[in-house]
Amino acid sequence: MTFSHQTGRLSQLFMGFITALLLLPFVARAADYEIEIVKSQGILYLKHGDKVEKTFHAAFGYGGKGDKRQVGDHKTPIGVYRIVKVKDSDKFHRFMLLNYPNVKDAYWGLKNGLLTRTEFDAIIDAARAGHPPPQNTPLGGAVGIHGIGEITPDKLTIHENINWTEGCIALTNEQIDELSRYVEIGTKVVINE
Repeated sequence: MTFSHQTGRLSQLFMGFITALLLLPFVARAADYEIEIVKSQGILYLKHGDKVEKTFHAAFGYGGKGDKRQVGDHKTPIGVYRIVKVKDSDKFHRFMLLNYPNVKDAYWGLKNGLLTRTEFDAIIDAARAGHPPPQNTPLGGAVGIHGIGEITPDKLTIHENINWTEGCIALTNEQIDELSRYVEIGTKVVINE
C-alpha cells in the first residue's frame, strides 16, 4: 500500500468518524447552552443560541498559542469538544472533563506518528460510545474546565494575570459553580485561538 493510498484511506476514515460523531447518543441530551472560548482574549462565553448569557475571565495553558498536540506541551486544545464528566475536585473545586483527545486530535496523532492504530481505535470507540476517551495516550488527557481550588490572594492575582494551567481552562470557584448550573454532560465547548 502506497503512502498516498494510506493517506486517502485515513481521510475516508476520518470523514466516516465525523459522520458517526454527529449521531452520538449524548449529543441529543446536551443542554440548550453551549460554551465558546476565545483563548487570545482570555474569555469564556456561556451562550444560549446566538445570545451570550454570561462572560467569564478564564486562564489557559501556559504553553502559549496553538493547538494541543501532545502530553506535556501545556497548551489548551483548539476545536469542538463536549463535556463528558463533571465531578467535585479537591485540587480544583470542580472539574468538567472534555472529550480530549477527540476524533480530530486522534486523526492528527495517527497521521503524525504519535498514536498507534490501537490507541487511535480506542479514542474512536470511546467517541462512538459517548464515553470519555483514553486519557493516557501520547496526546495527553485530563483537559477540562475547572476552578482554582483553595482560594488565596496570591492564587487570585495569578489567575487574573497569567495563563497558569497545564492545558485546561480555569475559572474562579464562584464562576465554575455558576457555569455548572447551565451545562451538563454533552454540552458543546468550542475553543478558538
